[in-house]
Amino acid sequence: MRDPMTFGSGNMIDPFGRSITYLRVSVTDRCDFRCTYCMAEDMTFLPKKDLLTLEELERLCSVFISKGVRKLRLTGGEPLVRRNVMHLVRDLSRHLKTGELEELTLTTNGSQLARFATELADCGVRRINVSLDTLDPQKFREITRWGDFSKVMSGIDAAQAAGLKIKINAVALKGFNDQEIPDMLRWAHGRGMDLTVIETMPMGEIDADRTDQYLPLSKLRADLERQFTLTDIPYKTGGPARYVEVKETGGRVGFITPMTHNFCESCNRVRLTCTGTLYMCLGQEDAADLRAALRASEGDEAVSRAIDEAIGRKPKGHDFVIDRRTRKPSVSRHMSVTGG
Repeated sequence: MRDPMTFGSGNMIDPFGRSITYLRVSVTDRCDFRCTYCMAEDMTFLPKKDLLTLEELERLCSVFISKGVRKLRLTGGEPLVRRNVMHLVRDLSRHLKTGELEELTLTTNGSQLARFATELADCGVRRINVSLDTLDPQKFREITRWGDFSKVMSGIDAAQAAGLKIKINAVALKGFNDQEIPDMLRWAHGRGMDLTVIETMPMGEIDADRTDQYLPLSKLRADLERQFTLTDIPYKTGGPARYVEVKETGGRVGFITPMTHNFCESCNRVRLTCTGTLYMCLGQEDAADLRAALRASEGDEAVSRAIDEAIGRKPKGHDFVIDRRTRKPSVSRHMSVTGG
């Protein structure tokens, strides 16, 4: 086994002085849902031959960890639909045992959690994000097209039984779930779960018009403050959410606002796709091909140099805009390709 600390040691610092300590890895672009704001219903997914093997993904992640990544999140698509994905989780968990990695976590739609929650906990995963935009089973079917609400609820039950801490992620969609957010807040906090609300992002061609879906979270927060007492708090999980505490429930609500108030000044994240493409910014097209460097030799020096070169191009921020005049996404790739 190679020693990951023999190359590329030290922190990754981008041109704006930000330390890159958080890697989000999309293990697959495939998903068992077709959420209307995320994918077209007739999605064409990557050929399986284009995907990195689980062993290659583990190798790349280990290089990043040796270079200063302390938090690693597995995403998709839906990460738990990737065949044998738990082999990857278990292999990566060794970095938790050595202390090189502070946290290994994942974002999931919850559909497979009943199967994998106990094993995730056994691998050292302590908390997960579950994407859930409504508590109405009929609306859930509508927004996911294919999803089974009862399976997601069973998955959340299984995850909590396994001792996993859960944060619910809800995309705020005007005219769909905006009136439901207060009830989702009470439900989540009643079960000891945080809730994070996210503005829809203009990524990839979808069937709907995002200008019809877009709900500024500044408006949502103002609406919530008619029912709840919200106090800004310095709580952080490593991601871009800004948190408030809700006096009436004692729970936390996070706001992720890429459109109304971007979080670029403190960005500590890069994203790796299942094909080995590294995106330095979610909202920019510039990317680096790490697969070629990975496969060029058995050693990791070339990969480490490719990562350094890519971090040196990390931009100051994204250029997201939702504009009814163009109707085109700011970024052509779907979120499921980059990783949520």
